[in-house]
Amino acid sequence: MQPFIDHARTFAASRGTELGGLAAGQSPSVLFITCSDSRVVPSLITGAGPGELFELRTAGNIVPSYYASPTSEAATIEYAIEVLGVSDIVVCGHSHCGAVGALVRGDDLSGVPAVRDWLGHAAEKPAGAQDDPQVAEAVQHHVLTQVMRLKSYPSVEARLQDGKLGLHAWFYEVHTGTVLAHRSESDSFETL
Repeated sequence: MQPFIDHARTFAASRGTELGGLAAGQSPSVLFITCSDSRVVPSLITGAGPGELFELRTAGNIVPSYYASPTSEAATIEYAIEVLGVSDIVVCGHSHCGAVGALVRGDDLSGVPAVRDWLGHAAEKPAGAQDDPQVAEAVQHHVLTQVMRLKSYPSVEARLQDGKLGLHAWFYEVHTGTVLAHRSESDSFETL
């Protein structure tokens, strides 16, 4: 913890002047939905600076059903679209995902009931090989499922119909840094 404390103590002196404009508000153009995994850092992947991405991080980058019950995820998505006016949403899964791996393998999660119940929001079991440590195919399938679920959110649906919103499905390889994007023409994930 000490290195983080030391950095926090000197942060204002090293970056304070460039951050001053952020006090006026934020105007990100992209909502970036990804896993809470510490190896996935949206600003490093995209090169975004402070105020450029609106982030939603959930275990397994799960987008719960809009109508299931009020959730912080639904509120974040709605705020990004209706208040901030983002023009794009990226759902980014990643290799070696513990959440998707647990779903694919059917792991016993009785010892972590909140995790078990959260993963129940993932919809169907992602297709993919149980013995693949990267769970690449399963994560890619899972990302597409979350993008489809996003389309059922009223604010997303309205912006898609108006042509004012782009949805993007990405897959990040934590071991290489490579980002793949889903291409609807080929129905496959290809390198950006």
